[in-house]
Amino acid sequence: MTDDPLALFDNWYAEARASEINDSNAMALATSDADGRIGLRMVLLKGHGPDGFVFYTNQQGRKAADLAANPRAALLFHWKSLRRQVRIEGPVTTVSDAEADAYFATRSRDSQLGAWASDQSRPLDSRATFEARFEAMVARFDSGPVPRPPHWSGYRVAAESIEFWQDRAHRLHERRLFTRSGEGWQEGLLYP
Repeated sequence: MTDDPLALFDNWYAEARASEINDSNAMALATSDADGRIGLRMVLLKGHGPDGFVFYTNQQGRKAADLAANPRAALLFHWKSLRRQVRIEGPVTTVSDAEADAYFATRSRDSQLGAWASDQSRPLDSRATFEARFEAMVARFDSGPVPRPPHWSGYRVAAESIEFWQDRAHRLHERRLFTRSGEGWQEGLLYP
């Protein structure tokens, strides 16, 4: 047992990466707009550490609009093979341009081109339209490097609370809640 939730997350995440068949870094992201309407979708964790949990997206879609109106979010990892969940809540900030550029450079070329071709979350009249836009980006960037689009970046959720849920027999689950307290953490248990 550890009293450091970030170290515990690292341990659980390493186990998930070894046991989950697909996308051990998948997490549900909950946001809300200025009117309190909730949005929920799956995104991929692309970095984490003491300063937060990072994901990347098109900044012209609903996620970004929600975060501009209400810069707070909740994350949920569900690792079914381990019968575990981790919930994280906190404020959200945009990553630096240098950090976004560095991550974008690691993406496959087709993913980079797709970021240019997609008007994420906006209505699309047909798949053929998107495929034509993708081919236009292939031609535009030819064989040269694909820079990060100005409308594409990352977000960091700074954890104010982290809950670790472990399945137990007969629904007698274990729930450990860590809450940020100054530079450290306070730990408590929750009833299942």
